[in-house]
Amino acid sequence: MENVSKTVLPNGLTIVTEEVESVKSLSVGIWVKTGSRNESIEQAGITHFLEHMLFKGTSKRNHFQIAQSLERVGGYLNAFTSNEHTCYYARCLDDELELALDVLCDMVLNPTFPAEELEKEKKVVLEELKMYKDQPDDVLFESFVGDLFKGHPLGRPIIGYEETIKAYTRDQLYGYMTEYYQPWNLTISLAGKANHEKVVELVSKMFDKASSDNEQKISSPLTPYTPFSLKLKKDVEQTYYVLGKRSLSISDDDRYKLLLANTVLGAGMSSRLHQNIREKHGYCYAISTINQAYEDTGIFGVYAGTDKEYVDHLRELVYKEFESLQTVLIPENEFHDAKQQLKGSLILSQESMSNRMMRLGKSELYFKRWVSLDELSERIDNVSAKDVLSFSKEFFDTKSFSEARLIPTEA
Repeated sequence: MENVSKTVLPNGLTIVTEEVESVKSLSVGIWVKTGSRNESIEQAGITHFLEHMLFKGTSKRNHFQIAQSLERVGGYLNAFTSNEHTCYYARCLDDELELALDVLCDMVLNPTFPAEELEKEKKVVLEELKMYKDQPDDVLFESFVGDLFKGHPLGRPIIGYEETIKAYTRDQLYGYMTEYYQPWNLTISLAGKANHEKVVELVSKMFDKASSDNEQKISSPLTPYTPFSLKLKKDVEQTYYVLGKRSLSISDDDRYKLLLANTVLGAGMSSRLHQNIREKHGYCYAISTINQAYEDTGIFGVYAGTDKEYVDHLRELVYKEFESLQTVLIPENEFHDAKQQLKGSLILSQESMSNRMMRLGKSELYFKRWVSLDELSERIDNVSAKDVLSFSKEFFDTKSFSEARLIPTEA
């Protein structure tokens, strides 16, 4: 039984918790509903850079004290930035609840952005940018997504560009925080051994001086999508290949049909793509699907690394699997197994307090309510093989797909 509670403070900050009595730990995160899609072109990458800078000092802790705070009691502190949200999170023993909340709230409420740390962190992020440019799959995906959402912030890399990173100032960082890091735009989620009322009491004290202007920010409308073909070259051994399209939003009712189609197609070693392309033909070491949902759109695709001589064969085999989903009812036993695989992975993920905290936070950010495992399982069970067949006829139309390949320089 999921013991989930929710409180919205008078200033608009939302607190959601799931109390799990059987553990001795907890995971807590502060979520900010802002990501790279909220940036102007001049700000590109600032959400990610700000995430780095919040670890560099507050009015009562320097960067080392922040780093040491949870580690010295056996826990850890981290953060990540996505296209649509930023999360600062901690994992620790249950008796360190107040410490974890104090450190996270201090970082979000009282950053100082020391000038020396600002310039140092620019170097760090530029090195991170170079690291991505050395990774063939990152280079390919950045270019593919850039064309998939051409002219829209979703098409820009979360890390930003060299010229924007070098230009960030303290005033820009404070300005961005003033705009988005307000209680109405924050959610605190916690999973583990912690009493909800105690969490609310602690957070209320820490945010007692924080107020909201109640100005809701609206994301940029999507730009039109036209299928494309993209070819890049890099000094690599394999050809890296992605075939994909814009997909469903996170609130689309058809997403459960897509989840099941995706499971049959590319989830794991027993999937059709793995069995019929790797195992049967040996055309690749790994092949998988991409299924990413955003608030108003998504990305679906197939990704593989293969020899340049096999790319066209691989693509035709992928299209053959698309055609099968469009024309042939998924056999009863395979469809049953796909449902069990999907539900099983959801349940297994709940063994981790960090995963529970993440699901709590995302559920609140996207749906403003708790979406229980029972509800998810019911939605999955309610999808029939005929539903997936009908959905696939349009969704897997090959004319709607784009492709990108990164090929060896000498090819």
